[in-house]
Amino acid sequence: MPSRETSSGPGGLGRSRETAMLALLSFAMLIVSLDQYIVVVALPDIARDLGYSAQTLQSVISAYAVASAGFLLFGGRAADLLGRRRVLATGLALYAGAALVGGLATGPGMLLAARAIQGLGGALVFPTTLALINTAFAEGRARNRALGIWGGSGAAGLVIGVLLGGILTQAFGWEAVFFVNVALAGPALVLAFVVIPRDGERERGRKFDL
Repeated sequence: MPSRETSSGPGGLGRSRETAMLALLSFAMLIVSLDQYIVVVALPDIARDLGYSAQTLQSVISAYAVASAGFLLFGGRAADLLGRRRVLATGLALYAGAALVGGLATGPGMLLAARAIQGLGGALVFPTTLALINTAFAEGRARNRALGIWGGSGAAGLVIGVLLGGILTQAFGWEAVFFVNVALAGPALVLAFVVIPRDGERERGRKFDL
């Protein structure tokens, strides 16, 4: 009989592979949620160093939220058409790269552009992780459990973001709330190519519905 670790799940994955995938997808969801509020505590320091006014400071949060929500449907469609692993890796790469630029920002425009690109990365990561869970886990108890862990990770990210943002800002300065995303998204990007199965060929005849 096959061992528990090597038995195949509904997506052709062994139990160990399923567990690793769920951990990675939940971690990716936590990263995306974390950045919703991680900058909140750092806003006064950002305003002082980069020259934001009281009227424009909110844009640091809004740039991420608007880009993330605005491109969410695009992210889901891209995952279906281009391949889920490809889109997840692209989203994580955008996330890490934009976070690095944000931490090195020398002016408001540079920071807002970085935040918007982070939002785009989040819009690619969010629906792709959900799609991967729905295809890798059998409908019923296994999928419900996976969705519960995935959703809980997203909710935890919102809370952790505020707490972590305060700690990092006080200890290392506002730049740290951006650099921490490089440290989180970078390893997740590498693991995506290890844990998630390779995408198949793109289906011909299917297009983006602009």
